[in-house]
Amino acid sequence: MTTSTLYYDHYDVTIYADPYPVYRRLREESPLYYNDKHGYYVLSRFADVERGLTDPATFISGRGAVVELIKSGLEIPPGVIIFEDPPIHTIHRRLLSGVFTPRKVLALEPAIREFTARSLDPFIGSRDFDFVADLGAQMPMRVIGMLLGIPEDDQEEIRTHIDDNLRTEAGKPMRNSGAVPSGEIFADYIDWRAGHPSDDLMTDLLQAEFEDETGTRRRLSRGEILTYVTVIAGAGNETTNRLIGWTGKVLADHPEQRRELAADPGLIPNAIEELLRYEPPAQHIARYVARDVELDGQLVPEGSIMLLLAGSANRDDRHYPDGDRFDIHREASATLSFGRGIHFCLGAALARLEGRTALEEMLKRFPDWEVDTERATLASTSTVRGWESLPARLG
Repeated sequence: MTTSTLYYDHYDVTIYADPYPVYRRLREESPLYYNDKHGYYVLSRFADVERGLTDPATFISGRGAVVELIKSGLEIPPGVIIFEDPPIHTIHRRLLSGVFTPRKVLALEPAIREFTARSLDPFIGSRDFDFVADLGAQMPMRVIGMLLGIPEDDQEEIRTHIDDNLRTEAGKPMRNSGAVPSGEIFADYIDWRAGHPSDDLMTDLLQAEFEDETGTRRRLSRGEILTYVTVIAGAGNETTNRLIGWTGKVLADHPEQRRELAADPGLIPNAIEELLRYEPPAQHIARYVARDVELDGQLVPEGSIMLLLAGSANRDDRHYPDGDRFDIHREASATLSFGRGIHFCLGAALARLEGRTALEEMLKRFPDWEVDTERATLASTSTVRGWESLPARLG
């Protein structure tokens, strides 16, 4: 690595397997990097990535937050709040923000704990366990299904559909140029809820009234609701699944810290923050450059694509001393794992609660495990980094 030509490509499967050595080189040798093969710029230092995330006038989201979507020039349907700019983003975010208040999220803990127990209890007395298939793919799916009002019998099919939309052929861009899924898989549920309201998010969206960007007081259209539900279901399933997988892998690699957590569960909330810093599922966020900007003494012209490497920023020694070291005692609450600024992840509190609950319940039952690295496989996707399967032997 130290003598080779510096190259970064977020599609490259070799880099993807362990991106951190390349990230370190980017931070030190080329804090503003240009990939001429795919035509995007890259920022890798904490201060630069944070600046990009908190300057929505220069680095806009309205053309998408993934490279493929920005390149496609596709028109993004209203309601995809992660791909919107003010003022419409402000209006749509306000509609959803009430669902994910700290009080409402905390009230979900008993159900999350029950879903976690349902996933883990069948393995008591067993040696074989898969952190992804047996927990990561199950508990978050049930939580989001409960919030949306999706019957449990249908949740597996929907999760598989969401996963398939994110999968890529190894080393290649997303299918369909990164197009936003239509959400038609949710259409029947929304139509049913229109006539059968209940205590769930679909009903809230159907009944919500708001003032849109034209000043008109109205309700959401069916298409807007489909988009909202698609975004929530995708974000809620995929990233928490990856967090649970990384929890299993990183704590297997650091058994002495895992034993500390088993002995003192009070350390678990901070350990989740450190896990999110050390192995964030969302490694990068793309932005469209809406106006000329000077970075690292170079002009980045309007119309460029910028890739903001949160995964690199989280390990920047300038912000986190000895950033490549995992430490459950580190103060790591200011990470960029959930973004920053107006697009800070609405589901951050829920993801943290799910991660904490999963680890607490896991350690209660299985304080020791070893990962079968020969059978573990990384997922093939250029959007979120994590494990497709993570088989382990329980102690």
